[in-house]
Amino acid sequence: MRSKSFFTKIIHWEHWPTFMFYIPLTPFFLYSGIKGKHPLCFLTANPAIKYSGDGTESKFETINLIPKKHKPIGVLISTQENFNEAFLKIEQAGIQFPLIAKPDIGFRGYLVKKIDSKKELKTYIEKNTIDIIIQEFIDLPNECGIFYHRIPDEDKGKITSITLKKFLTVTGNGTSSLSDLILADKRAFLYYDLLQNIHKEDMLSIPVKDMQIRLTVIGNHSKGTQFINGNHLITKDLELMFDNLIKQIDRWYYGRLDIKYDTFENLIQGKDFKIIEMNGIISEPTHIYDPNKITYFGALKSIKEHWKILFRISKKNHDLFKIPYPKLKPYFKELLWLKNHSKKLIRLNKLG
Repeated sequence: MRSKSFFTKIIHWEHWPTFMFYIPLTPFFLYSGIKGKHPLCFLTANPAIKYSGDGTESKFETINLIPKKHKPIGVLISTQENFNEAFLKIEQAGIQFPLIAKPDIGFRGYLVKKIDSKKELKTYIEKNTIDIIIQEFIDLPNECGIFYHRIPDEDKGKITSITLKKFLTVTGNGTSSLSDLILADKRAFLYYDLLQNIHKEDMLSIPVKDMQIRLTVIGNHSKGTQFINGNHLITKDLELMFDNLIKQIDRWYYGRLDIKYDTFENLIQGKDFKIIEMNGIISEPTHIYDPNKITYFGALKSIKEHWKILFRISKKNHDLFKIPYPKLKPYFKELLWLKNHSKKLIRLNKLG
């Protein structure tokens, strides 16, 4: 199975490692930095967020920039709080099970988990010695990622990417175990180890015929969620709704919003949706991971075009609004911390 999984990932570029999408664009990034006359000239795009959202920022602080109507209820649990203190804070916020737990400073979806009980929550908090966000579970049927940007001195912004998310699902036949159904699925088998950890008590159960089982509830590509290019859904009405929404978030101009919603029609009207995460300059236009609509080189071109926008916004903020470029030494110190933090998340994630 491992060899089959390996060769499938080699053949299908959507599963290639991250560096395959960025190393080819390194010369362009360096050229843009030279053109901007400062090595960190890209870090002024979103002054509202630490380093414009380069990965070192607090997700809790970032999500709290969103208008209350459109954000989930959440609390931050620090490493200094014991479980009883943490649980009291969760109860006082009105968060009930199931809930979502995730690192305050995350990396590639590691340790993002739906939790169904107090016992499970206690294990999660006590095992993972990091600052954790506890968020209400948003029980809306659909999820998408929308990439939005606005030039700081312009009134209207643009949506440049919509990604519809299709969660891993298998259908029972009345005879095969859940494990066998996963192994037989052309996408799910690639994530067998992950799914085995999630469904460890049910892997040998036999789902009844025609029963659909959603294998994951976290809309992350690394957890098997299929990303579908939804750019045909970009309309002036949708952009207008986002213009009105984003203008309520002071000094955020570039990035991707991950959204759970009821219907796309309601989303266009600004109804029945929650923004579960707001990402800054390291955001990707995730429609590029739909190999049915775009080629590998088309994906690289899209990333490059978004970087052009990023540098343009950053330069405008610096030149017009005098947003200062960060100092080199503190920034690289933060990157070193992030590298070590990411290694810790990977290690904790492997422990299950």
